[in-house]
Amino acid sequence: MPHIASRYLAEGPRVGIRVFTLDDGPEFLARVRESKDLHHPWLFPPDTPSAYSRYAGRLIDDPTKAGFLVCEKGGKGENGEKDGKGARGEAGERGGGSEREPHAIAGFININNIVAGAFQSGALGYGAFAHAAGRGLMREGLDLVIDYAFGPLRLHRLEINVQPGNTASIALARACGFRLEGFSPKMLFIDGAWRDHERWALTTEMRASA
Repeated sequence: MPHIASRYLAEGPRVGIRVFTLDDGPEFLARVRESKDLHHPWLFPPDTPSAYSRYAGRLIDDPTKAGFLVCEKGGKGENGEKDGKGARGEAGERGGGSEREPHAIAGFININNIVAGAFQSGALGYGAFAHAAGRGLMREGLDLVIDYAFGPLRLHRLEINVQPGNTASIALARACGFRLEGFSPKMLFIDGAWRDHERWALTTEMRASA
């Protein structure tokens, strides 16, 4: 059987990360529909085909953005087949595991507002999907994205802006080595109002010393 090259940019024991494609729309939207209770009121990912196309298109085409899908190994993998003989924020992880059939897309992590030059920085946003929440998959995926950002993307600093009440997202940032740097009142307009945010950050030096 011929070897099938991995579509993953990086892999860990349980997940791999890869770029968004327009063909991911149906599964992404299905996962969004299943995860509304998990995401509200922190996160509002695209929930229609047209909204997903615009969202994914920006992540694909805009050089100031980089989008990554966190894919559970044992779901649909490099050749799009179910495993067996073949291959197979702003919202943190919370909730229990799942006894259902595994799915490929466990969550997503985006780097926005990428600035080169002397800054070499970007702002992270992420969300887990309900079937993957509470299983440590997003922790593994975020570690992979951080390494990719500080490696091939050559960034020096990553920031996460998160609402103080989003304890799951804060726990994920802290677990991956981010440090609380400050508080910004009325920073972002979310769910009909201007929301306060905590500012968390990680640099290559902090990562190396962890």
